[in-house]
Parts: sequence; structure tokens; C-alpha cells
Amino acid sequence: MMTRVVISGSGLWTPEQSISNEELVACYNAYADKFNEENAAAIEAGELEAKPHSSAEFIEKASGIRSRYVYTREGILDVNRMCPIIEPRDPGALSHQAEIGVYAAKKALQDANLQASDIEAVIVACAYTQRAYPAIAIEIQRELGIVGVAYDMLAACSAGTFGLRNAHDMVKCGTAKRVLVINPELVTPQVNYRSRDSHFIFGDVATATVVESVDSAQSDALFEVLSTSSETLFSNNIRSDFSYMSRATDEDPFGESKLFSQEGRRVFKELCPTVVEHIGKHMGKLALTPADMTRWWFHQANINMNIFVAKKLLGRDPVGNEAPIVLDTYANTASAGSLIAFNLYHKDLTTGDYGLLCSFGAGYSIGSLILKRL
Repeated sequence: MMTRVVISGSGLWTPEQSISNEELVACYNAYADKFNEENAAAIEAGELEAKPHSSAEFIEKASGIRSRYVYTREGILDVNRMCPIIEPRDPGALSHQAEIGVYAAKKALQDANLQASDIEAVIVACAYTQRAYPAIAIEIQRELGIVGVAYDMLAACSAGTFGLRNAHDMVKCGTAKRVLVINPELVTPQVNYRSRDSHFIFGDVATATVVESVDSAQSDALFEVLSTSSETLFSNNIRSDFSYMSRATDEDPFGESKLFSQEGRRVFKELCPTVVEHIGKHMGKLALTPADMTRWWFHQANINMNIFVAKKLLGRDPVGNEAPIVLDTYANTASAGSLIAFNLYHKDLTTGDYGLLCSFGAGYSIGSLILKRL
């Protein structure tokens, strides 16, 4: 008999601190004025472009974001720094990223009515890890006392759904009974707070999900994974080039060219239709239509992208919590966005309801799971 795989637990860790659009704009505009004043002659000569001002209204209209949670506010709003101050830790201490991953993992285990000893595999799936190795996943594994295997995987904003697909496949084929997928998104160190086009985009968060066989599940809210799908298509329109290679290429490893950047309009034009096509094909494999779906847990990068995808699929605007938006307060949280939406908006579904979890982003990459409430 084929193993039926379920999501049995979900955990969300939200930082205590947040930054509003107004606060971020005040800092950026002060920097822009300072830059323009210091480089007035070069700007006048046409050698440099003046830094434009931003506004809270511009940010909300362009993205739907009003505020974002951050691991720490310190340093971000300092016009002479514009980067978070995070104190280094001794190699023997729990790393910052592992710490927030553990917070989310414990909540997911509690939600699934499980102990860490019940888990056999840990996957840390996210956009960035704070070091190359040892794996953050193995560090979390040790901290929780899990016996088994653990590894990190990077797939930008689609890492969450790609990690869940890996977990699903492990349980399906019997290589692990229960898998813990963790998305510790500590993204703010890679944000270019000196860029009008990207200084507002990201926030920090951590999510975690328990994937296991339906036969062993003890949770009150089980979601069967009916199908998974993922695809990639190379694009340079979303990049983050920080790399150990900078030492060999003699580039500034902390220069602005090494931070997150994107061509937002191109991303919207190219990626959104591809996401719609991906979802349509995925539902078609199960003979499902958009009308069959009770809930859409979309990637939370930009409200205009979500509205576009939803309207193309439904032929109308989504209503109520049909396609919940959480980016207004969380901002873009890379791989964790759709998992935040799932965590906050899934327990109201009833037996037999279908939902689709989808993330998309750099790569380009798209991942989706079709779920059914048991």
C-alpha cells in the first residue's frame, strides 16, 4: 500500500521588533539627501545620478508592504550604517539562524503533538544560510536532540515548497517516517537599505513544518499532500551575489553589487504568467479546477503579483481569506512567506477542503503542493 503523506504540524516564530515604512523612509531619505549633498558637483556634471526620495505611500502602492519584522532594529535606521548590527557568536554557541529555527521547530512539534525524538530528518530550506558549513540543519538537529539526517538546501524564495517536496518524497519512499522542514529566514543582512527600489522589501522570520505518514500522525489538523510539483527557469532578474569568490576576484564582498537586487517589472511580466500556467497544469494532473480550491497560500513577495495570479486563476478578485495576504506586516520573507500564510490560515478549513501552497521567485523557481484537509 502506498504511504499517504500529511502535514501534521506548523510553527511560526515572529521577531519581537519591527520597522514601519515611515521609519525606513525617514532613514533612506536622510541618506539620499546626504549623498546628493556630498556628490553635488558630480551630479551636476552628469557623472552620478541623484538619489531619489522614497515615501511610505510609494512602498505600499508598489508592494502592499506596510511594515516588516526584523531580527534587530539596531543599525538599520542609522544613516551612517544602514545595516543591522548582529554580534558574532562563539563557534560553540548556537548560531543566530539556528536559534530562530529552533523556536519555529518547537512550535511545529507541539502543533503535531510530537517530541523531537520522533523526527528522523531535518531539512533547513531557505534563501540564505549564515555560513557554508557545518549545516544549520545539523546544528538544529543537535540542539533538539534528533537522531537521523539533516541538511541545508538553498532555492531562494521557493526553498519552502522545494523542501516540503523533498520531505514528502522521503516519507513516501520510506527513508524517513517524519521530517521537519525549517525555514529560518534571516534576510535583513542582505538588504540594500541604500536602494530606493529594494530597501523596503524584506523582513525576518522563521517557519517550520512537520511532514509524516498519515498512519503515525497524532495532530488534530491533518493536511494530506495529494501532489507536489516544481520547476525552474534561469533568469538574472533576481540576484544576490555575495560570495566567497569575492576574495579571489578582488571585489568588495560587502559592496552594494553583492546585495539583493532585482528588475521588478521584468520579474512581474515574466514570472507571474508562468506561475499561473504552472498551477493550472498542476491542478489538471488531479482533475481539479480553481473552483475546487478553498484556500490559496501564495508566496508573499508583492501584493500585485498575488492579485494577478489569483485573478487569472479565479477570473475574479479573491474574497475574504481565500488567498490570505500577510506581507503587509511581515513583508517579503523569502521562502517562509507562503508558510506564514498557511500557519495563520489553515485550521478553519473543514474535512474535504482543498488548498494549494505555492512559492515562486529567483531562479526563476516555482514550487507547489496540493493539500486536502482530512
